[in-house]
Amino acid sequence: MAAAMSPAVGPHNVFVYGSLMADEVVHVLLTRVPPSSPALLPNFHRFSVKGRVYPAVLPVENKTVSGKVIKGLTDDELVILDNFEDVEYVRRSVEISLLDKSEKMLAETYIWSNADDPDLYGEWDFEEWQKLHMEDFLAMTKGFMDVLGEPDSAQTRVETYESFYYKEDSSSDV
Repeated sequence: MAAAMSPAVGPHNVFVYGSLMADEVVHVLLTRVPPSSPALLPNFHRFSVKGRVYPAVLPVENKTVSGKVIKGLTDDELVILDNFEDVEYVRRSVEISLLDKSEKMLAETYIWSNADDPDLYGEWDFEEWQKLHMEDFLAMTKGFMDVLGEPDSAQTRVETYESFYYKEDSSSDV
């Protein structure tokens, strides 16, 4: 179940702007919380996605996305994130601005793979996500990691998400 991301040699710095800003989610995925710093991603916008509780970013001139950079990830940890972000995202190198040091650096980030997606709208809000969705998202993430650890597992994170969030009413159009 390897995601189609380009190989890279660690340590890696990854700019996160959605559910991965929550240390609890990162800990479930990596079994640790690496050091991080607040950061900004210029010329991008963070969208809400219809039917999803997590956001998407795409390039948009004169917009800025706030988030943080997770530092010092190993190659294996980057593979876990690649699998978690699945086919909905592509990993790209971007230039970010660190808020605590007023300097720029290169980092990897996950950009929404469908730039013309009609399900993107508005602005995603991390604080609202924490209040309304983090508990269920953590449970879904634990389920994803359980499946990821199984030999010959073929279930993707998107499939895990959809089976978790749509298990009660598979015909709902959330």
